[in-house]
Amino acid sequence: MSKTFASANYTAGQLNAIVKLLQQQGNGQDAPDRYLRGELVVSEPVRRWEERDGVIYLTVTSDGTTGSEWITRLEKNDFHISNYVKQLLCSSDFQPTSGVICQIAILKGMIFSDKDRVTKKIRAYTSERNFSKPNAEVACLIRENFSDEEIKAMGLIWIITMHEPIKDSDGDLYLLNANRDHGGRWLNADYGNPVGGWGREDGFAFVVSQVSSES
Repeated sequence: MSKTFASANYTAGQLNAIVKLLQQQGNGQDAPDRYLRGELVVSEPVRRWEERDGVIYLTVTSDGTTGSEWITRLEKNDFHISNYVKQLLCSSDFQPTSGVICQIAILKGMIFSDKDRVTKKIRAYTSERNFSKPNAEVACLIRENFSDEEIKAMGLIWIITMHEPIKDSDGDLYLLNANRDHGGRWLNADYGNPVGGWGREDGFAFVVSQVSSES
């Protein structure tokens, strides 16, 4: 009686890809061997966000990191920050908090018509739902905590944090954002003027509720 191997339905290329994934996720060339010995466990990732009616909900917690510290922290972990964004992070208008837990609502651009997908109309829409402006640090927390793959799974390219706009050295207003369309994990910025228009695959982050973890 012949036996059918469980791998019979996989090509050599697919088996090789499985080994590579084990090596990447297990942090080492010996990860497949450790898996076979029962020393490495493979589990399905837990999704840290949920979507309801075109709105994505997630939670972030502040830890007092200053703008200059965010630059060091993100670059140390291979995130990309332009010199221009560094200027905004080092602005006196970037005021970090510590121990504040925020439930964030990210409105997907697709829920707005093209003519209504402008900053002032998006803000007016959220004020009716009692959403509030997030601290600018929320952009850094989202960028650090959510990978490009997760942002893609949300159906988004950019996540614009709708904080109080920060002025650059020329007095222009900007909003920080996390985006995945520049070849790597970027913390970026774009115009924060009231009539600025956005795309269908952009998301707009507001605060639903927040509480100090120390209270």
